[in-house]
Amino acid sequence: MNKIITTDICVIGAGSGGLSVAAGAVQMGAKVVLIEKGKMGGDCLNTGCVPSKALLAAGHAAENARRASRFGVSTGPVEIDFGRAIDHVHSVIAGIAPHDSVERFEELGCTVIQAEARFTGPGEVIAGETTIKAKRFVIATGSRAAVPPIPGLETVCYFTNETIFENRVRPEHLIIIGGGPIGLEMAQAHHQLGAKVTVIEMGTILPKDDPDLVAVIRDRIKADGISLYEGAKTKEILDVNDQIRVVIEHQGIEITLEGSHLLLATGRKPNVENLGLKDAGIDYTDRGISVDARLRTSNKKVFAIGDITGGLQFTHMAGYDAGIVIRNALFRLPAKVDHSAVPWVTYTNPELAQVGLTEKTAREQYGDDIRVVTWDYAENDRARAEAETEGFIKVITKPNGRILGAAIVGRQAGELIGVWSLAISKKMKIGAIAGMIAPYPTLGELSKRVAGAWYTPSLFGEKTRKLVRFLLRFA
Repeated sequence: MNKIITTDICVIGAGSGGLSVAAGAVQMGAKVVLIEKGKMGGDCLNTGCVPSKALLAAGHAAENARRASRFGVSTGPVEIDFGRAIDHVHSVIAGIAPHDSVERFEELGCTVIQAEARFTGPGEVIAGETTIKAKRFVIATGSRAAVPPIPGLETVCYFTNETIFENRVRPEHLIIIGGGPIGLEMAQAHHQLGAKVTVIEMGTILPKDDPDLVAVIRDRIKADGISLYEGAKTKEILDVNDQIRVVIEHQGIEITLEGSHLLLATGRKPNVENLGLKDAGIDYTDRGISVDARLRTSNKKVFAIGDITGGLQFTHMAGYDAGIVIRNALFRLPAKVDHSAVPWVTYTNPELAQVGLTEKTAREQYGDDIRVVTWDYAENDRARAEAETEGFIKVITKPNGRILGAAIVGRQAGELIGVWSLAISKKMKIGAIAGMIAPYPTLGELSKRVAGAWYTPSLFGEKTRKLVRFLLRFA
């Protein structure tokens, strides 16, 4: 017999965004129903951010051992147990999983239903044998790996991010189609763990990032021995004697590549299917659910957050969206999203981090009415001490010093970008960064130094020298 539950908020999807809404709302006194048909924690915990960073950590450890001789440390040949590296990945997932578990959310006070959810009307959802009527709904069903229509792809076995972390056998030759963050991170991780790797990218790698910084990543992965084909069209994929043959067209030449394993890293597709969105009066396309600045759908009782909206596909954005929804749904505050200070990081070695406008987008908006300043890692004493001098920081400002964007490529770039995200979100000027006290010696000094360099032309110019000479007359 169908059970009916009446609640304040019904959250569909227990990924990072859905869990944030559910946990926040129930602890603030709302009655919450949380529905998830798959694994709690969603893509980020099980097949995305967490496992990829864990595998990268294993790869970086192997690479650090190989390079230890630069410090006078001899390690001998580095031996890789690929299966144990995968064990590490799953141990990290297992360590985090209790925080996202059914048990924890039931202890918080949520009603958790493990079933597929489908709208049967504007204010009603059915999940399994339960009908849920709610004052507000939140759709947080995320996205999945997009599979491109490549001739012959159906004839071979291939990985996506949803399956690659189940592979316990080191690939002899891993071919990766897609040169975005996922493709490059997995390329470097597997190469550092002893696999031969080839990356095929239809355009340019990391197209959303500043090309000056991307050039550092490109040079590094090529120097490491990863084969990279940019501007290449994948024409056909074949299974030849249990090997995967990939035919590409690169610079007008047809090239045939042969590998043992294939990874597709060609973007994401929002999970809009089978939700009954039309029955709920919710507008959507193949690119996701349409939302306004308050993250409301065309049905104002229903919010959508995270990857399902087709916007910025970052775990931290889903968490940010959750805060916007809670303010709207619980407190009736007209909170709106602001994407001007959204940071993102590619966790290769070196890392690449970006927040705000790139130099290109800044010039498109402001023309030449901007200033660009850079500072090299090679000028940082901590980077020199650790023999990690590759990379630089770039900051874009208005002529009055207001910070528009910042980008960092180098060691721990993801950790360093936070101060610039704060500065942009608070509409700070670069003088605030130049005036802060940074501990010595740290990589954090890079931010202070690049900010100080912004003042160099005026501070050490002829006008300043004349002023100092004049004042010294009265000393």
